[in-house]
Amino acid sequence: MKYIFTFCLTLFLIQIQAQTQPWKGKFEPIDNLLEPVNTYRTASGAPGKDYWQQRADYNIKATIDEKNNVLSGEETITYFNNSPDDLSYLWIQLEQNVNKKENEDFGSIGNNLRDGMNARQMQFLTRAIDFPAGYTIKYIKDANGEAIQSLVNNTMMKVLLDEPLKSGTSMTFSIGWSYHITDRSMYLLSREGYEYFPEDDNTVYLIAHWFPRMAVYNDTEGWQNQQFQKLGEFALEFGNYDVEITVPADHVVASTGALQNPENVLNKKQRKRLKEAASSFDKPIMVITKEEALENEAEKTSKQKTWKFSAKNVRDFAFASSRKFMWDAQAVKLPTNTVMAMSFYPKEGLPVWQEESTKAIMHALEVYSEATFDYPYPVCISVNTSNIGMEFPMISFNGGRPKNGKISKGAKAGMIGTIIHEVGHNWFPMIVSSDERKWMWMDEGLNTFLHQRTVAERYPDFNSTTPISIAPFMSGDKNVLRPIMTTSDNELLNQFGANFYLKPTVGLQMLRNSIVGKELFDAAFKEYANRWKYKHPNPSDLFRTLEDATATDLDWFFRGWFYTTDNVDMELSNVKWFKVHEEDRNIEDQKQSTQVVAEGDTATEPPKDFSTGPEVINMTATPDNAYGQFLSRLDEAAVRKEVSGKNLYEVTIKNKGGLVMPVTIEWEYTDGSKEIDKLPAQIWRRNEYEVKHTFIKDKEVKTVNLDPNFEFADTDMSNNAFPKTESASEFDNFKNKN
Repeated sequence: MKYIFTFCLTLFLIQIQAQTQPWKGKFEPIDNLLEPVNTYRTASGAPGKDYWQQRADYNIKATIDEKNNVLSGEETITYFNNSPDDLSYLWIQLEQNVNKKENEDFGSIGNNLRDGMNARQMQFLTRAIDFPAGYTIKYIKDANGEAIQSLVNNTMMKVLLDEPLKSGTSMTFSIGWSYHITDRSMYLLSREGYEYFPEDDNTVYLIAHWFPRMAVYNDTEGWQNQQFQKLGEFALEFGNYDVEITVPADHVVASTGALQNPENVLNKKQRKRLKEAASSFDKPIMVITKEEALENEAEKTSKQKTWKFSAKNVRDFAFASSRKFMWDAQAVKLPTNTVMAMSFYPKEGLPVWQEESTKAIMHALEVYSEATFDYPYPVCISVNTSNIGMEFPMISFNGGRPKNGKISKGAKAGMIGTIIHEVGHNWFPMIVSSDERKWMWMDEGLNTFLHQRTVAERYPDFNSTTPISIAPFMSGDKNVLRPIMTTSDNELLNQFGANFYLKPTVGLQMLRNSIVGKELFDAAFKEYANRWKYKHPNPSDLFRTLEDATATDLDWFFRGWFYTTDNVDMELSNVKWFKVHEEDRNIEDQKQSTQVVAEGDTATEPPKDFSTGPEVINMTATPDNAYGQFLSRLDEAAVRKEVSGKNLYEVTIKNKGGLVMPVTIEWEYTDGSKEIDKLPAQIWRRNEYEVKHTFIKDKEVKTVNLDPNFEFADTDMSNNAFPKTESASEFDNFKNKN
């Protein structure tokens, strides 16, 4: 009895240990890494029957004081509490406060001194030239005009309510504010502000994250009130906007939304051109010409005009204003919508912006719409400025300019790529509204995936990202590298481009091209986009949807690619060649010159090529007891006939990088022909470090290569061939070419 008790106790303890220390293999489910499912977010990755999100409508009147570079405004916010919770306070974002000197950029960006520094770098670091950054909040009032108390914590303002805002109700309140517009040349990662042109004493204003905006309140986090630290961008609620923008009368305004009063801000000729552009599907029409822009540049009137815009169901609002702008427009026909693609640029953008900007918008609109859902808004705008690529609903600010009217092929490709990328952000995150403050990769990675697809399809002469692009990064020092699932502000500045843009892009490319297949993947990606348009998805919702819509277990991929810093490095460690003994021939003759290693003899190394010929398998009759209780028997003569004269190859592959992937094997035969075999990632299930697989071939093999088309970002191609070849050189050539 004592021994039985001890045995049972041991089993019990083993079970407890198994529960508290679960096996964490590469193919185990990632449920413990994902947010738990509930009635708001389902296990399939779709919004649940009780999904909710808040809403905020804005009525804004703003004025640019060009002389003092001050923007002032008044806004009325109607906030809808659709949550099941009563809210005793509200959080509002004040991103303009990030440049206050006492914030010191939170000390997180560009904070190192060097032996040699230029003046601009020194300004980024020390703020030697002070600037009166940040909001002046003039008032916060309720619908009755009564003051509402508030507390400001850096870039967040807490609005204190006298009574809780009940679930299912709304409230209206107003804020008066002003701030000094940032000189973009003074601050690192400045996504808004003004660009000054000394030659003609004019300015291009890029006005973004400019008005106090409601923070997100959601089911997984409550208030998203992380401080704005420049790297992590924005989390915002959807709503309707009515905005009036008062600027100098010779300014031209490009904006989120549809222009409501063209008769007040455009002359008769310009209105006629704009109407003509609405039916011009083959080329852009100049709404404001170079001559008119030059005339505006010289005028510098003291009069003012008010431009009125309306935008429905958007999560943000931005605009640009300058007397320097030319303006062209073209209609783009989508299956369910006609969109006005428009570009605004100063003369410094000529000729390339007039030639390429609106065309790039059109290509992005078409490819992204096909891959997800039709672009739903009436306009899509690209504005030229310097040193930037930044997105907002219906409008983006894009760098890239010629020098003295000329631009290199590489610079032109970069400019077009920037426009496509920023236009693409209309889908991710402006409509599929993920939390940029927390998960930069969810918008940057998904957007770059479609951006690169657009470039590959519409600009095949340009270089585009492929799996080989990320291999150098993934082979880096694991003590420094961080996984994709790192929150936006915690990534190293020199890694966030590779980790948040390129690595997710390559991951999606591998799923589409090599793991799931284009047809299944494209349908699943479209399903995700449509499930979550105008909603707030989390990473769990994406992962679950891709599995749900493909019937493919991808937990192994998500675990390795998104949650670890493992890399792909498969080694083709050995290939053994066999033939089956022919009964009517002497086995010694069949061995020819093959050097068979005797059992227990470890002195002889395995062959390094196929020159010694095949080893011979003596295929014996199957004994009855091998069949167990089965009474039927194989036709052994038929089996022997099927393998007679065939070549059997046992391939041994080692996982040296830690990241499991499917295996693609290229066979080159002695007659010069080639063949591809593909094995799924699941071959690694029982042994994550080494696998063996046997192939039967009619022809004799000359060489064997792993991943011949560089589909899986293998970081070391020098160990991918048998016999060993100059694969490393081939890899380098491929890298240089791509």
